[in-house]
Amino acid sequence: MKPDIEDAGDGSPGAVRELLAAAGISARRLRTVLRLLTERSLTLADLIRESGVDRRAVEALLAALGDDVVRDRDRLRIAAAAEPTYRALARVDQLAATDLADPLAPLMAANPGLLDQVQRWVAEAPQARKSLDHVPATAWTVARRALWLEASFDLDDARLLCVGDHDLTSLAVAAVNPRVAVTVVDVDDAVLASIDAAGQPSVRCLWSDLRFGLAPGARGWGDLVFTDPPYTPEGVRLFLGRGLEGLRQRDQARLVMAYGFGADHPGLGLKVQQAVAGLNLVYEAVLPGFNCYEGAQAVGSRSDLYVLRPTSHSPQSLDARVVNIYTHGAQSLEGAPVALDADVASALRAAAAGPAGLPVVAVGPGDPVTLTAVFAGSPPASVATSGVAVNLTGDPGGWLVRVLLALDAPRLALLVPNNHADLANEAAQRGLLETVGVKYRLKLRRSTPGPRHAIVEATRVNPDDLDPAQRTLRAVLDRAHGKVGNTWREALIRAAAATGVTMTKNEARAKIRESVATPWVLDEPLLWLPRHRITELIRTIGRGHAAAGPAT
Repeated sequence: MKPDIEDAGDGSPGAVRELLAAAGISARRLRTVLRLLTERSLTLADLIRESGVDRRAVEALLAALGDDVVRDRDRLRIAAAAEPTYRALARVDQLAATDLADPLAPLMAANPGLLDQVQRWVAEAPQARKSLDHVPATAWTVARRALWLEASFDLDDARLLCVGDHDLTSLAVAAVNPRVAVTVVDVDDAVLASIDAAGQPSVRCLWSDLRFGLAPGARGWGDLVFTDPPYTPEGVRLFLGRGLEGLRQRDQARLVMAYGFGADHPGLGLKVQQAVAGLNLVYEAVLPGFNCYEGAQAVGSRSDLYVLRPTSHSPQSLDARVVNIYTHGAQSLEGAPVALDADVASALRAAAAGPAGLPVVAVGPGDPVTLTAVFAGSPPASVATSGVAVNLTGDPGGWLVRVLLALDAPRLALLVPNNHADLANEAAQRGLLETVGVKYRLKLRRSTPGPRHAIVEATRVNPDDLDPAQRTLRAVLDRAHGKVGNTWREALIRAAAATGVTMTKNEARAKIRESVATPWVLDEPLLWLPRHRITELIRTIGRGHAAAGPAT
């Protein structure tokens, strides 16, 4: 029976009662907000996160409470005199008596150091990028994910593929069970560098912009997939589709996904679930409110955990025709159009043609050659004799250097945002020049052809102008789609032969193994390695280790 509550002078309890009545069987979540407000002072963000109630509903309840809410700077609490009234209205005794026990609480208590370690990793992680829909999960959530995965699956000697991992779930899983091999694919090189810096030996990182494909080293590799994708139907389809491509066998495989939608937007949830159904995945479980976030207030700073299982009808590969998958920025579903203004397109083509008036091949969204073809290593043969005009206005940061590595043309002109990370300051520009300097001579034209854009002009360097160590490096850069170990080995053999020395393949391999601290990078194409790994390899090869002769 609901308590009989008399309205206070301002009528706030009556307004709250009407709000609870209108919520019907969903009123429990609003009663939880009331209970929290009677217990202690909370910021709005804390109130949303602890209750799991979306911001719009919380703000409606606060409006109904009116002057019965005491506001101390950014903190909120129901006035002491009104607490008994609202505790009765919230039926706090019934809430306490019917709260479900946390099944992971004993595991969290048994692993007291895990949360502290995850908090340290999170504190050292790069800043979240709104344009990539980064909303960090709390350290508490990341630790619980790892414990839940360990409790739900046999991870010993298994392979976990994290499709995107700005939350650092990979590190928590490796800390809980170092016997599981973990591969992370992510578009953000800073995230990959942060994960590598943690020094977990069972975790390796590969770069992938999932719109253009999955890193070769992750294809057909994993047993279990974890992903927290952009919360659009297109984003969910893409991340899960790439996860399917990353499985080595499907009979016992699972894909675990974090996803949530606002209580007032079931239509969006339906569209996402239809995208999941379009991949012919079976729902094995949905754990409500499992994930908690530092943000995402529109969905109550919470999301559910989905456990999905492939079927024989799930696609083996994904045709990723969607370019815009995010909810913010130029690459959002409502983002800027990809077509260039006529004057910008004209300036780009003129820069590609250069003084020699080369024929121009256009690369980019809507152009004859796509970026997907560039990253796959299948541009048309005409690139080898043409100026190439590349539209990289949608570059989230990792495309520019990789397109320079992927294409071998006499001249390139690459249009990027004027605030591109590789052009932002002198140190960044030096890093770019160091990476591709033996392949292309660069001219960085900021604010060209206007304040929003920059054009990077790249002119191919003549290999005859390079010293022996530089020519070895150049040979590796010119074959950025090949495995580093193979391209480096063949370059060493050719360099030795040029000095009259015969070097066998085994001798070249021995020289290379002496030079690298992480041997697994030799089995990956240069193009798909994280940026910091590319830099390390270029410095190692460029120093000329092993260029002088056979191993002794």
